[in-house]
Amino acid sequence: MEFDTALVGAAFSLAAAEGWRSVSPAAAARRAGLDLAVTRQRYSGQVGILRAFGRLADAHALTGALTEGPVRERLFDILMRRFDFLQLHRAGVLALLRALPAEPPLALCLARATVTSMGWMLEGAGVSAHGLRGQIRKKGLTLVWGYGLRAWVRDDSTDLTATMAAVDKALDRADAIAARFHHAPAPEAAADQPSSALPDDPAGVI
Repeated sequence: MEFDTALVGAAFSLAAAEGWRSVSPAAAARRAGLDLAVTRQRYSGQVGILRAFGRLADAHALTGALTEGPVRERLFDILMRRFDFLQLHRAGVLALLRALPAEPPLALCLARATVTSMGWMLEGAGVSAHGLRGQIRKKGLTLVWGYGLRAWVRDDSTDLTATMAAVDKALDRADAIAARFHHAPAPEAAADQPSSALPDDPAGVI
């Protein structure tokens, strides 16, 4: 864990200073004074750095997260803990986000990793991420995270006020959609309902 923390920190520091294209496991290892042979065994490229960053962000969010109270409060707490980790590496994360449009494979890898991370956030809040329902929940929470992330990019406050407001709003919308799905009519009845009576496409939430 200490090795990963040092290398990831160096990688995002390098990204902040020189842009994401300058980031590689070897460059990060040299910046952090880490052994290149060990780095080679643990990291194959930028994707490995992103995966390690995601694991560290998840660990930061899960450690000390709320275990009691309403699920919504637990989800809010754990997502904000994850944003706190991003904030520690803010300049480097912003450099990464600026680079993603020109790096489709990297963007796809990050998108998949984010869905996996949201599964852990759900589990950390006491909500199952297993099975078909779990897949739906992970996709829904990924939308919430994405909405919050857009606010975080523009949020220059020290206490992340705008980010908290965005996450709060997104969770409200997610709750509303979940409630509509929960109370939706059976398939036979739904077929007789006008399309406006069916649940909104979750993608429209954000």
